[in-house]
This record gives sequence, structure tokens and C-alpha cells, in this order.
Amino acid sequence: MSTQSVKPFYVIGISIRTTNENGQSAQDIPALWHRFLSENIAGQITNKVSQDIYCLYTDYEKDHTRPYTTLLGYQVSNLDYIPAGLVGKNIDEANYAKYVAKGNLHEGTVFNAWTEIWNSDLPRAFQTDFEIYGEKAQNPQDAEVDIFIGLR
Repeated sequence: MSTQSVKPFYVIGISIRTTNENGQSAQDIPALWHRFLSENIAGQITNKVSQDIYCLYTDYEKDHTRPYTTLLGYQVSNLDYIPAGLVGKNIDEANYAKYVAKGNLHEGTVFNAWTEIWNSDLPRAFQTDFEIYGEKAQNPQDAEVDIFIGLR
């Protein structure tokens, strides 16, 4: 884990309101990924700054035990045009703890990293946390996913 400042950025994609209560997010988030891939959301976003996929966790009701919004999309240059059916989010500048989840995506490497984060004593802000699925995440059997946790 390292700590770094992240400059403001924008993301456009699809979202769902979910919760970790009763395992609900374990159903909702894979369904969101399925929709993201099957509906070619990437093709609907015209002003992407890269091909990296962002998974945001934001609009926390309180903390990770209460409802929050998951947004799956791409970093974009601005929010001037948000295609119908998609949502845009402005991420403010903040300090983040950076984790790197390494391993097989199908065997829960990202979830295991989150379990470690939930059990840590990080001074979390519960504003916006995010994962970046970049070039090193292309091979799901041997992936690296960057996880950024917003700090107070």
C-alpha cells in the first residue's frame, strides 16, 4: 500500500445502488459487469481518455456496511455529453491509499483485497473509492488491479 494525491477526474458509465448487507453486492456488481460488457458501454462513450475501465464506489450512505453506488465506466475528458442511459460523475481531488490486487480475477483476488481493506484501520473518507482495470488486468488469470481508497 502507498499513499498518493489524485487529481480531479470524470467518469461516464452505468451504475447501480447496492449494499454489502446480506451479500447483495456479490449479486449486483457481477450483474453490472455483465451489462457493461454485453451492452457495449465502451462504444457509447466518445471522449474516453484511455481504455482503462474504472469501477467507482461512491455516494456512501455511511460506510461500507450501508448502501452505496457502484459506477462502471471510463475516465473521460469532460462531462459535456453523457449518452442517454449513462451517468457521469466528477471525482474531486483527494488523498488515496493505493492497493494492488494481483492474481486470478475469477478466484476473487479483488474481493480478497477489499476484505483486507474492510478489516484495516485506514482513516477512510467514504466519498469515492475506485478500481482501475488497465493493461495489466487484460489476462484475468494473472491480473493486476489498482484499488484506490479515499482517505480523510
